[in-house]
Amino acid sequence: MLRIRGTIGDLPVDLTVEMDDGDWARLGAQFQTAPGAPAGAAPAAAAKPNDDLWQSAQDLLRNAGQLSGLELLDQLEGLAGDAAAGKRLLVRLRHSAKVKVASGGDTPLYRWVGD
Repeated sequence: MLRIRGTIGDLPVDLTVEMDDGDWARLGAQFQTAPGAPAGAAPAAAAKPNDDLWQSAQDLLRNAGQLSGLELLDQLEGLAGDAAAGKRLLVRLRHSAKVKVASGGDTPLYRWVGD
């Protein structure tokens, strides 16, 4: 779920957009295009590694059962190869219907609830 709040002129805006895993994947693919390529022209070959990485991220949390946000981010960064990609995976997990995020003091707790 994505929430957008703000104003248009003097009118308040509070918009909630529900997105499933496929929607997140398509949105993420928009940022994987080569510079100068049309926005909808993500290379087909790029989708496979992203799908594999996403599956690995889900497997990581599924196998652990539950991890703190800091532990999970650290492992995702290692899995993805850099901090930015690890953060993108963490955001995707946060919004996945297969994951429940609970407040755990200093850091949220990510728990696998899917399958």
